[in-house]
Amino acid sequence: MLTLKQIIEQTDIVLEGLKKKHFDAAEEVVGKIRELNDIRKKSQSKLDTNLASAKKMAHDIGRFMKAGDKEAAEKAKQEVASLKEQNRVLEESMTNSENRIREILSSVPNIAYDDVPEGFNAEDNKVVKIVDNIPTLPENAQPHWELARKFNLIDWELGVKITGAGFPVYIGKGARLQRALISFFLDEANKAGYNEVVPPTVVNADSGFGTGQLPDKEGQMYYVPVDDLYLIPTAEVPVTNIYRDVILDESELPIKNCAYTQCFRREAGSYGKDVRGLNRLHEFSKVEIVRIDTPQHSRESHKEMLAHVEGLLQKLELPYRILHLCGGDMSFTSASCFDFEVYSEAQKRWLEVSSVSNFDSYQANRLKCRYRRAEDKKIELCHTLNGSALALPRIVAAILENNQTDSFIRVPKVLVPYCGFDKI
Repeated sequence: MLTLKQIIEQTDIVLEGLKKKHFDAAEEVVGKIRELNDIRKKSQSKLDTNLASAKKMAHDIGRFMKAGDKEAAEKAKQEVASLKEQNRVLEESMTNSENRIREILSSVPNIAYDDVPEGFNAEDNKVVKIVDNIPTLPENAQPHWELARKFNLIDWELGVKITGAGFPVYIGKGARLQRALISFFLDEANKAGYNEVVPPTVVNADSGFGTGQLPDKEGQMYYVPVDDLYLIPTAEVPVTNIYRDVILDESELPIKNCAYTQCFRREAGSYGKDVRGLNRLHEFSKVEIVRIDTPQHSRESHKEMLAHVEGLLQKLELPYRILHLCGGDMSFTSASCFDFEVYSEAQKRWLEVSSVSNFDSYQANRLKCRYRRAEDKKIELCHTLNGSALALPRIVAAILENNQTDSFIRVPKVLVPYCGFDKI
């Protein structure tokens, strides 16, 4: 979440950044936070004065008692008692103000960076690059859900039987293709210097709050009420929370982690052509890359992560484009976000396969993820970043659709050593 210091010292920047995010209550919220902070400061100032007075009176009481002036000592004791009651009220006022400030701050989205495009929705996102090596397909080209059925790669009905819609069962070469992609993505991340971790796929509420899924996205998360736990929507949540309540040394940064996990999303409200086949699932596989960095280097880290994801798509020989998301289409927690989409020639549409985001200090403030500066040992908030590298379902869809012929599906060359076959 935003820091109180940002609100107080950079009010104009905060208001401008929230305006770009189309957070309509920005001025009202910022005004309320400043008002509460004034109450907190006044209470603190009065409390400090009272504590100093009480300390002096305690000294006076001893002096009066020593001099035998019981009346003066008793009067001083009554004044000390009165100050203690005042202090109790002041401390309560401070606590209430601080809690209310934190409550309001947790409901305020991150501010957008200056270079984030203006706009309200996906139609306003800026295309920054297109690699349109779109293949020429047979006249009877089929979408991936038909190809998966034809070549016995995915059993949709079995998934419905076992769980429900949105939970496919991969079988045979379909399962091997999944495993090949996971291994390929992890190996590429390892080559790029990412340390692999295997985190839990259920997290507590503190973890959800730390990365901003709670309270913003609880309606999209699967919840286990008996244990008060949530199934993760992405490995970003557990991997970033490794550094909750941690103070790192600057020499350790940037920290680069990657993780393969299953991901779970309710996708409430999804319908129509966008949910056919693998386009939108409730459970899917994904490799995530996560960085913890200094404020001075995080934008460079963002560029490096974008280059890594782009390299994966190039090696998979897929047509792709990169979008710089506008303020209105970014997530609650992002300061800057780029989406990667691959083109499905069979469906005649672009499919999102990765979002790579810089969260600035927003998540770190929630997590209390900090680092100790080398030059002066001062403690500062880290910056956090993450991206999909990559999410499997739509990658599989694009591979199947864009590499189909009349009689088989070609496997991208880079995956052949992982699959053990070059065509399906």
